[in-house]
Amino acid sequence: MFDFIASNEISLTTPAVLFSAISLVMLAYTNRFIAYTQLVRNLKDRYDSEPEENARVCENILAQIETLRQRLKLTRRMQWFGSCSLFLCVLSMFVIYIGFQLVAVYLFAVALLLLVISLMFSVWEIQISSHSLELHLTELKKSHNLHEEESVSHLIISKTKKGVKKIIH
Repeated sequence: MFDFIASNEISLTTPAVLFSAISLVMLAYTNRFIAYTQLVRNLKDRYDSEPEENARVCENILAQIETLRQRLKLTRRMQWFGSCSLFLCVLSMFVIYIGFQLVAVYLFAVALLLLVISLMFSVWEIQISSHSLELHLTELKKSHNLHEEESVSHLIISKTKKGVKKIIH
């Protein structure tokens, strides 16, 4: 499995495969970052337009913004480690091309390590995101007085049916 390290030689295709994978991961990270920034802007606008008397809603919005701030920090770290991994991957391809195999092996190993760190930050961010969504679903159940056995999907289906009825009539 690690024969290429033992022989201190890797081919040009080894980092090339990682190069395409990192590029796709970086695209996903960038899309996530853009979505979070848009959410923060929307929540800030909503906060600014919310009457100050409605303290519970304002606190909820501020809590959501704080969670998004944390998720944005994690996403920036994911992007940074992913970018460094991509850079070292490209550099290892260049070093292979000019014939410094041992240097290329170590550069590639560091690129893999940076990619793993980036993915670990991604898992952390996904956990925060899942927890945040669970809080929203719990709040939705409470605000519509749903019992434990009733799901949010029942609420969505009933709202959809009402919307369709309004459109028909």
